[in-house]
Amino acid sequence: MGFELMAPLMFAGLIVFLLLGYPVAFALAANGLLFGLIGMQAGHFEFSLMQALPERVFGIMSNATLLAIPFFTFMGLILERSGMAEELLDTMGQLFGSLRGGLGYAVIFVGALLAATTGVVAASVIAMGLISLPIMLRYGYDKRLASGVIAAAGTLAQIIPPSLVLIVLADQLGVSVGDMYRGALTPSLMLAGLYMLLVLAVSLARPDLAPALPAGARTLRGAALLRRMLISMLPPLLLVFLVLGTIFLGVATPTEGGAMGAVGALALALLKGRLSLDVLRQAMDKTARLTSFVIFILIGSTVFTLVFRGMDGDRWVEGLLTSLPGGELGFLLVVNLLVFGLAFFLDFFEIAFIIVPLLAPVAQSLGIDLVWFGVLLGINMQTSFMHPPFGFALFYLRSVAPREVRTADIYWGAIPFLLIQLGMVALVLGFPEVVGVRQTVVDDTAVEIQLDAPGAGYLLPPGDPR
Repeated sequence: MGFELMAPLMFAGLIVFLLLGYPVAFALAANGLLFGLIGMQAGHFEFSLMQALPERVFGIMSNATLLAIPFFTFMGLILERSGMAEELLDTMGQLFGSLRGGLGYAVIFVGALLAATTGVVAASVIAMGLISLPIMLRYGYDKRLASGVIAAAGTLAQIIPPSLVLIVLADQLGVSVGDMYRGALTPSLMLAGLYMLLVLAVSLARPDLAPALPAGARTLRGAALLRRMLISMLPPLLLVFLVLGTIFLGVATPTEGGAMGAVGALALALLKGRLSLDVLRQAMDKTARLTSFVIFILIGSTVFTLVFRGMDGDRWVEGLLTSLPGGELGFLLVVNLLVFGLAFFLDFFEIAFIIVPLLAPVAQSLGIDLVWFGVLLGINMQTSFMHPPFGFALFYLRSVAPREVRTADIYWGAIPFLLIQLGMVALVLGFPEVVGVRQTVVDDTAVEIQLDAPGAGYLLPPGDPR
């Protein structure tokens, strides 16, 4: 077996393992070990490289950045049971209720606020599905529109800081989590605004699909509504500042911000009288499960990438992607199409741990700013939650939706919002300043030689031995 075939065969072997239905973490590790043994027998892989594996695993376990994942997960799960979502949806529904599509605006607004405090898609979608979907249906909202709004608003937790996706992408790309948060803030808020524009367009074109609340349902007005808004919104806004404000100001690292957020969530639940031993046990159990899931995938991907790079797989991938027509733009288009396609079958953790480590060196060699690249991939991977028929947000909503809402309604309702997400990918591609200033590529094909004599500087053409 030729050495040049080992990397393609290894990648194909991973696809076979995944298609057979094996868990991703074990498929990655088993594929890496299998091809490592084959490579050693064929003389293409040095056993000494495997001695780096224990150190890599220990590096994962001691990675302080990854510690933010259990903190933010625990914070989101505690807040889910504190009643914050219920109070916010009720108050925002009263505030926007007099407008056509008002409940849709309320769901998107609350989804964005929950995303900024929980960072967990499942918590946001389930909470809003349980609370707002029956109310929207009761007052005449179209099933597809209501389902799409709730699923899309819940996926904002994928991209609005303190998103778990951004933490994982920052770790895999080797950039600061704080920089990733700052870069994602504007696109994520624009995405929420585009969702609201879609609801506005539907309410203008088809008022019967998104009616205003009847006067009898709007029980809060004037000072009572203002007081309810302060009570409902002040605690989550304080928590947002505690978590994101301290990170953006440089006072705390993302891990420290997550720890403060977890303590703040416990304090809110305690103040609302909803902190019990059972709630703590459930939150800790789910946090441990998700964290273990992430770490096992990361360990498996470490085994895979160690062997893959030992087979010069990184050079093989770089050669494929840098030889694409169109240069940098061609690379970005192919990568986004690849991620969009993989999102039909893989969730964002799997894409981040398998694909991103292979793409990062190529992006860096092309002079692409890795923070911008990470935000672009994060927006694209958000579609993995909205893809019919495998989108996880659609599954979450299906599990809590009333019987009269069919699965087909949820799928059709998700498609317009999925198109908006793809439009946001195109917007970030076309206008990089939405995220931030990208790196300038230095042209090193010409070297300037400055001699002592005035006016003696000149440019040497590439390949000139002088």
